[in-house]
Amino acid sequence: MKLVVGLGNPGRKYAGTRHNVGFEVLADLARRYSATTSSMNDAEVADVVIGGERVFLCAPQTFMNLSGRAVRQIADFYKIEADDLLVVCDDLNLPCGRLRLRGKGSAGGQKGLADIIQRLGTNEFARLRIGIGSPPPRMDGAAFVLAKFLPEERSVIDEAVLRAADGVEAWVRDGTQRAMNTVNAPEPDTEPENL
Repeated sequence: MKLVVGLGNPGRKYAGTRHNVGFEVLADLARRYSATTSSMNDAEVADVVIGGERVFLCAPQTFMNLSGRAVRQIADFYKIEADDLLVVCDDLNLPCGRLRLRGKGSAGGQKGLADIIQRLGTNEFARLRIGIGSPPPRMDGAAFVLAKFLPEERSVIDEAVLRAADGVEAWVRDGTQRAMNTVNAPEPDTEPENL
């Protein structure tokens, strides 16, 4: 049994914002598996089977900075250990559309991830970060993550969401280490031309 958490902020006001790419990945996975969501412990949860493994897709409804509350409740309810947890979130330190999967680590400034680490008492769980780009000069980071993507970024993010959903499936089927080899590989158009 595994738990995949997509981070975002609830409500139509935040749909399509940079901070909500984790929700978008869960929505794509729910579509792939024809899953319906139900409300449970401050979250929207869908129950799917990926590669023979039961997986709970969890979208906390507590707002980003309090994501750990819902994650802790769901993990405790289903008795899911940190080894079987993957958090999908935005990262403004990565270029728009770049993915990075890691088996553990710091929050790196992502407040939802920080709250999950604090509530679980460990950073030893997988996280899949989706690059949303950096704020332009003189723009506050908080305002940037709550803004919608520019039209030219939207197609890049749509593609990244699909690749991230593929990455979640790889993590469930193959484990963190093997999934990292696929997810973290550079995209063909980002590889250096002269090796």
